[in-house]
Amino acid sequence: MLSARDPLPSAPERVLVCGVTGAGKSTLAARLGTLWDLPYTDFDGLFHGTGWTERPTFETDARALAAGDRWVTEWGYWNKGMGPVMGERAQLLVWLDLPRHIALSRLIRRTVRRSIRREELWNGNVEPPLRTFFTAPEDSIIRWEMKTHDSWRIRMADVEQVYPHLCVVRLGRPREVRAWLNGPAAAVA
Repeated sequence: MLSARDPLPSAPERVLVCGVTGAGKSTLAARLGTLWDLPYTDFDGLFHGTGWTERPTFETDARALAAGDRWVTEWGYWNKGMGPVMGERAQLLVWLDLPRHIALSRLIRRTVRRSIRREELWNGNVEPPLRTFFTAPEDSIIRWEMKTHDSWRIRMADVEQVYPHLCVVRLGRPREVRAWLNGPAAAVA
């Protein structure tokens, strides 16, 4: 596992970014797409259809993305079988292993902003009202983060064994993300 200071062995062409909800996966994946001239696909956009339903073409679209030669996206939807599909094809995994207080505060700010502004997310969907935290906990992205915060720390032991071909970079603080982007990531651009 590489740190924010370790050089990358080569310029990656298939990149996954993982971490808890609110860690900044989409933001980092989009930045890497720009830095390395890789097409970025928002994985949530592949999954979420109108009314927060699963798009019928999600699995087909995800498999087509994985089969491509060059891409960057977030690594998610393990419960839908996409962990192995994406992991087998990726070359680099950037793990945003941020502390709960950072990820949760980012998520709260983002959720409040999106909810107040009624920002469209994917396929016409907007954040549900903030009151869902109390009235419909199963729909609250904030409660989801609280429930699943340690999921990647638990999963990572298996990831390294199941996908030994993956070069894994672990970034545990925002300053490490900045240092890695300006150092090792920029060096292979």
